[in-house]
Amino acid sequence: MRALLIAPEGMLGRAWKALLEERGLAHDVTGLPAFDLLDDASVAAGVRAEHDVVINCAAWTDVDGAEEHEAKATAVNGEAVGRLARRCLEVGATLVHYGTDYVFSGDAEAPYPVDAPIDPVNAYGRSKAAGERALEEVGAPYLHLRTSWLYAPWGKNFVLTMARLGQERDRLQVVNDQRGRPTSCRHLAATTLALLEKEARGTFHVTDGGECTWFDLAAHVVGRVAPGTEVAPCTSDAFPRPAKRPAYSVLDLSATEALVGPMGAWEAHVDAALEAAGLI
Repeated sequence: MRALLIAPEGMLGRAWKALLEERGLAHDVTGLPAFDLLDDASVAAGVRAEHDVVINCAAWTDVDGAEEHEAKATAVNGEAVGRLARRCLEVGATLVHYGTDYVFSGDAEAPYPVDAPIDPVNAYGRSKAAGERALEEVGAPYLHLRTSWLYAPWGKNFVLTMARLGQERDRLQVVNDQRGRPTSCRHLAATTLALLEKEARGTFHVTDGGECTWFDLAAHVVGRVAPGTEVAPCTSDAFPRPAKRPAYSVLDLSATEALVGPMGAWEAHVDAALEAAGLI
């Protein structure tokens, strides 16, 4: 297998790059400005016949910003995915692409299976849903991984932010009315590779095991790095945001676990990230 990794400097891309190097897998890396997902010629030049797998870690990730710039978000998360899929179809490559729990409405009471109806409640979710439709319409072989609440020992993410604030403040308030599943980027990359090795294709869900609220996650992080800091629960109304968030976005992992085994508890994955970041 020779892989092309797009956006290796991002939070997930960095995890993928480390994994490919650790496993000794042949790969090329590319990203802006040399590789522009919004430009046909750039995509055609970057994705070549020797690439068996194209791993797309590029995305518009500013959930609130998408409310004001939905067309731009859709260009990256929707139209560009179709462009990339068409090029993969031309060269016979499998496209690995990452989706989101935000394509669902958030009013469920049990984990969302992979074939649950899509009904996003914000612009970001609509932009990612456009990418899902593009994958299906183009017909290139793909592995689409919906995931949620990404974090890593690097980059800008909730886990590292809570660790820093916990060390800086005596008290934090964190919303306790949004429930989902955190996801370690290192675990996500490793599980994706395991699925590729099983020749899985189509849509799967990959997150850490278990579920929690943002408050639960923050309380765990702060308890590990700054146990003297109080973490208090609050409702989403205390922190109004431009984009509505789904109240319940737990993704069903059963299809993934049937192929590659249990995902592992989110607490253990978070602790591993904190340790790798030198915080515990």
